[in-house]
Amino acid sequence: MLNDKALFQFGPLDQGYWPDGLYTPPSYAAMCADLDAIAAMGCNMLRKHAKVESELYYHECDKRGILVWQDMPSGDTHKNPANFERELRAMIETHRQHPSIVMWVVFNEGWGQHDTKRYVDLVRELDPTRWIGNASGWTDEKCGDVIDVHVYPGPGMAAPEARRASVLGEFGGLGLPLDGHTWAKKDNWGYVSFRDRDELAREYILRLAELRPLIAQGLSAAVYTQTTDVEVECNGWLTYDRAIAKIDPGRATGVQPPGARMAARRLYEGPRTLLGLVDTAEQAPQTWRWTTRDPGPGWAAAAFDDHAWTEGPSGFGIAGTPGARIGTEWKTPAIWLRRTIELPERKLYDPFFRLHHDEDVEVWLDGERVLTRSGYTTNYGFAAPGETAQRLLTPGRHVLAVHCRQTGGGQYVDVGLVDCVPWLAVHAPWLTPRRPK
Repeated sequence: MLNDKALFQFGPLDQGYWPDGLYTPPSYAAMCADLDAIAAMGCNMLRKHAKVESELYYHECDKRGILVWQDMPSGDTHKNPANFERELRAMIETHRQHPSIVMWVVFNEGWGQHDTKRYVDLVRELDPTRWIGNASGWTDEKCGDVIDVHVYPGPGMAAPEARRASVLGEFGGLGLPLDGHTWAKKDNWGYVSFRDRDELAREYILRLAELRPLIAQGLSAAVYTQTTDVEVECNGWLTYDRAIAKIDPGRATGVQPPGARMAARRLYEGPRTLLGLVDTAEQAPQTWRWTTRDPGPGWAAAAFDDHAWTEGPSGFGIAGTPGARIGTEWKTPAIWLRRTIELPERKLYDPFFRLHHDEDVEVWLDGERVLTRSGYTTNYGFAAPGETAQRLLTPGRHVLAVHCRQTGGGQYVDVGLVDCVPWLAVHAPWLTPRRPK
């Protein structure tokens, strides 16, 4: 809550490195330009990652109304705990007057992590007015005010707890090195890499869309990696030299909504709830027709005759696969699934596929391919439908078809649909705001 109003927090991991000064920006204007870029992307916060900035930086955040999660810089800090505590005290005592700082993050990803509970208690004693993150990612010690996970590329979340909010401390990392604007000529990387700026922007906006159903499940904040490229990490919105915005805040070709800024602002629309459209095995086993023999062309069309296929309950896979709920054993290299679904007689507000796949999966609706996901998941997640699926998801009867293939390790597939609707639309429809265009 901010001033008694629920506020989802979204912004970048901001490392604050510069190619010509490393920790030091070349000018005050350059420092402010990074904050301008963050605001232009529709963000309301940033996570200042493993660095303490100058007083001017926080003063600018105060003036601009940008919320700050402040990391305690870490490394092999367990080797000199007295120095770590001295610096932690100094960081809080010299910066707690800045209203922009809303959370202290004690450790990041287990780097030098030690005596976590003692430090959380110490920070609470030094500053009882802010939230405290005991560890962002990796090693949660069940203390502080948030449970913070990192999911790449994500998004994902941990379940909220009775006394701790669920936040996504890092996700994304979508990479695109641009010739002439990289720190090194080779070995540049992102968690996922793309061919051009349009492809990067489309994927970025889809990943932001997939935060919306997580918000409905209780996610309170998300941090995208990251503001700018940093040396060989080419996963920023901006190149390391700040010369090019790899994702245009206002426009992304072929994507609705029309730009990254609007995609971020949709995260602040208010409380949501999930309405099931097509259940998965999470609720109860669902009946599908299935085959492990290639059915040939046209198998996903509504008119295809699947009566010779076997009928069985979801999900399909082998025991021991993380997050799986086995209804029918599947252990061959590939499987094809079909079922008839009935969508309600109303316009869907914000539909998402609910799926768990190990490994590559393709989804068809009425014979048109509407979703492709490579690799594997370790639990159920959400996938934003593209324009084709949005067009096809109309009231009435449809045929949902799925193809999944297996190459090694775990094995599982299950697919459903949900609608992510404003909380008011369910509980007080007379107060529901107009749906954004």
